[in-house]
Amino acid sequence: MGAAGSKLEKALGDQFPEGERYFGLENFGNTCYCNSVLQALYFCVPFRDQLLDYYANNKIVGDEDNLLACLADLFTQISSQKKKTGVIAPKRFVQRLKKQNELFRSYMHQDAHEFLNFLLNEIVDTLEKEAQAAKSEQETSSPAEKTANGPHKAHANGGPKEQLDTWVHKNFQGILTNETRCLRCETVTARDETFFDLSLDIEQNSSITSCLKNFSSTETLNAEDKFFCDKCCSLQEAQKRMKIKKPPQILVIHLKRFKYIEQLGRYKKLSYRVVFPLELKLSNTVEDADSEYSLFAVVVHVGSGPNHGHYVSLVKSHNHWLFFDDENVEMIDESAVQTFFGSAQEYSSNTDHGYILFYERLGNGHMS
Repeated sequence: MGAAGSKLEKALGDQFPEGERYFGLENFGNTCYCNSVLQALYFCVPFRDQLLDYYANNKIVGDEDNLLACLADLFTQISSQKKKTGVIAPKRFVQRLKKQNELFRSYMHQDAHEFLNFLLNEIVDTLEKEAQAAKSEQETSSPAEKTANGPHKAHANGGPKEQLDTWVHKNFQGILTNETRCLRCETVTARDETFFDLSLDIEQNSSITSCLKNFSSTETLNAEDKFFCDKCCSLQEAQKRMKIKKPPQILVIHLKRFKYIEQLGRYKKLSYRVVFPLELKLSNTVEDADSEYSLFAVVVHVGSGPNHGHYVSLVKSHNHWLFFDDENVEMIDESAVQTFFGSAQEYSSNTDHGYILFYERLGNGHMS
């Protein structure tokens, strides 16, 4: 990578961003699914900054091996390198990942989206456990306060556990609302649910905007699918739709490129051309005010099938686009992003397709 690294430094020249580091990640036998997601997260600047803060404020001891500690350690290693470019081996992180989840233990081709989901939820679990432990410690260290809060405490423990709003939630969590309208009495029942990413069904020659429209399209519940209306106290025909109630700061969109084909009895990769814009307007929200987003990372699946292939990532950093392929990092032109939309024909030699898209919300401090 020495040559490639210096090539990248030459390409950026005086424009090399102050204090930024561009490091490839070593592949430990099919760990490209992990490397591509880690690069996208590293260039999600609010997330990176909070992780570096976490590392600085928590003296992480060697034996305290959880994924959060390993990730914070890895990001700190990258950001504190003396060189501007190079390669780092995320060995400790990968070892911990395999130890913690048998799904990622084999040398089989893994799913980058499953990994992203698992990682964010693991970080949340760790942060919640640590907050809980700190709270208990605080309570045991101040007995006077404890007796004063006694009766309330007992009630709180018996009730549902209060969810901690971690920095993962602040960055990635959005809220969906599932609205069902009874066609007999017109009563609307709304149920909220949180999400860290949106998984969208895709169609040939479509766009993210049309996939989002389909996601929020009205569905009629009838025949065996009738809805039990509490007001009518019976099963009724109804209309159901999903809307985005609270758009997240970082919008992660997962394109469902792997589809189970009943006749084949296996999954097939959909190489459909799905256009993802550099700037996205999210219009299917409850408030009807458009939320504007800017694309800053794409995890790309390379290959014709779901059980083999490779992952790479495209990342926007300080207005430059970079291409990360394990150990290799190079600059690419912004116009090259569109070569990852997919193929307009079913059988095409191009097998590099956008799979996970990372958008940052505009209007509240830009990341890049």
